[in-house]
Formats: sequence, C-alpha cells, structure tokens
Amino acid sequence: MKSRFTALLLQTERPGIEQLITHLEGTDFFTAPASTRHHGAHAGGLLEHSLAVYEHLLRQSAAYPEKLANNYKRESLILTALLHDICKADYYVVEMRNAKNEQEKWVKVPFYTVNEQLPYGHGQKSVIIALQFIHLTPDEIAAILWHMGGFDDQAKTHSFGKAYSMYPLCLALHVADMAATYYDGI
Repeated sequence: MKSRFTALLLQTERPGIEQLITHLEGTDFFTAPASTRHHGAHAGGLLEHSLAVYEHLLRQSAAYPEKLANNYKRESLILTALLHDICKADYYVVEMRNAKNEQEKWVKVPFYTVNEQLPYGHGQKSVIIALQFIHLTPDEIAAILWHMGGFDDQAKTHSFGKAYSMYPLCLALHVADMAATYYDGI
C-alpha cells in the first residue's frame, strides 16, 4: 500500500512532493491507525483509509463528470484524498489498560490514544503540513480544510457550507471520507 500511495503522489509531479513524501516517511503515517477505536483502528489503518478515500473520490468523479471530472485534474483528487488526514501522523500513541480476556481474567491490553503535539485543528493542520512542501490550489485547500463537514469543530461557522457551494471538490472529498469510514469501516 505504501508503494501505491507514494506512486500516486509522485504522479502529480507537484513541485515539492518528494520532500513531502520524505517528511511522511519520517513519521508514523504509514503504520498509524486512522482512529483510536472506530474506523481503521489498527496499524496501517491511516494509509488504508487514505487509499480508500481516493477510490471513493475516483468513483464520484466518474459519476459526476460535470461537477468533478470536467473541473478537476486527477492530481487534485490524488492530493486531497491522500493528504486529507496527514495531520494524524505522529498523533496516536499506544498505551496499556486493563481488560478481561476470554477466561474472564484481567490482563493488560494495548489501545490507541491521542497525543496531540500541534493543536491547529484537524483539516487546518493537514493543510498547514502540506503547504510546507507543496502548493495547493484554493479548491484543494478548501477540500482538505472542510473534509470533516459538520463533524469539524469549526463547522459552527457558515464557511463550510459556502465552501461546499463554491468548490464541488469539498463535498466530494467529505462524501468519499464518510464512505470509506462508514461503508468500508476503514
């Protein structure tokens, strides 16, 4: 999966993409979970989730060419899908807790917990990290920024609804993210 992920990013030929890949390789991005206990809550879940989001975004692009395929290059689909959750690199840590095993005996088991180092906000943090290495278009920034939709703490503003109206890629990425999360469980 890592080779597919990096090959897709390299296909964009976006200046700085090699440096972004090197940065991600210096983190736990490729082995991190996608969440603590919900979708993709296993080693490598974040990578698996990002690729699943890309596949869902491709399907939407084919289904709605007038909104997506005709307006966005494939590189925008690749970048937004694969980079939307880079904020989760070095975000989770494994801790131990007590739980009963099959024999009803208490044992220590590992679980994921959050260790926030850069409290910038979810979509915001992914955008900030990406912009340190590559240029993103306004549509790409908005899509990554608002990929959480109403689940984002900042959704109390009217900005995300406006962004969905202005940039079809925003809604498409949100839908792809939700499909990978809830349909695929990744």
